[in-house]
Amino acid sequence: QVTLVESGGGLVQPGGSLRLSCTHSEFTLEYYAIGWFRQAPGKEREGVSCISSSRGTTTYADSVKGRFTISRDNAKNTVFLQMNSLKPEDTAVYYCATELLPQCDIPLMMSSASWGQGTQVTVSS
Repeated sequence: QVTLVESGGGLVQPGGSLRLSCTHSEFTLEYYAIGWFRQAPGKEREGVSCISSSRGTTTYADSVKGRFTISRDNAKNTVFLQMNSLKPEDTAVYYCATELLPQCDIPLMMSSASWGQGTQVTVSS
């Protein structure tokens, strides 16, 4: 298992934007699907988005479609989650994870990924 490192969270007003980053200093993300997840207080962790390795196929939870965009920059060994039109219900700790597979498998990641510390996103006026 590999534990990835998240960053980029913060406090933002409703309607604002944030870009989260997911990286690792020694592990190459390029060859594996990377998923973004979030966990709000008192709620279970949920899948937000995922990007596959080779073709960069992306998936999104219905709650974030049209507002969030996942992408990868292989030169920077980083996967990004661009979050626009943020809502208070987006408030959560956001995590990224991988199961060392080329294709996205959100349920598998949810059940067995190694979780880092995450990055806090707070949407509030």
